[in-house]
Amino acid sequence: MTQGEKLAPLEIPITRTLIVSGAIASRDYQDVHHDAELAQAKGSPDIFMNILTTNGLVGRYVTDRFGPAAVLRKVAIRLGAPNYPGDTMVLSGTVEQVEASSDGATAVVRVVGANGIGNHVTGTVTVTVPEGADLPTGPEEAEPSEEGGPA
Repeated sequence: MTQGEKLAPLEIPITRTLIVSGAIASRDYQDVHHDAELAQAKGSPDIFMNILTTNGLVGRYVTDRFGPAAVLRKVAIRLGAPNYPGDTMVLSGTVEQVEASSDGATAVVRVVGANGIGNHVTGTVTVTVPEGADLPTGPEEAEPSEEGGPA
């Protein structure tokens, strides 16, 4: 991992199943995350992804790149354009800073997740990779499932 390194982009199809299951898994029962009619009554064109699902997808994007030994130290994200069903979010990242220590290396990765209407998520992830940990060599080692979760 080196400063300026660009992470391979990850395309995540935004499906109703991903939105609803992410909300349920994170115990977010707000109707705008599972009931299209109530979401529309509140001014949204459809249901939309919650921040906890986005947070998990951002964390997964970084750990897929840096391997199973990677430890997320901090995830600082901000939401923008909603993720609606039928869209695709493309996550991309750049290593902004790397600090070596006797335990390994800690990096700050700037992450952007863009969809068809703009940036859904922007922020940084601080991740530590222990000394001697095997890093995946490319995105083919971390193929996503159809729902955006681990394969």
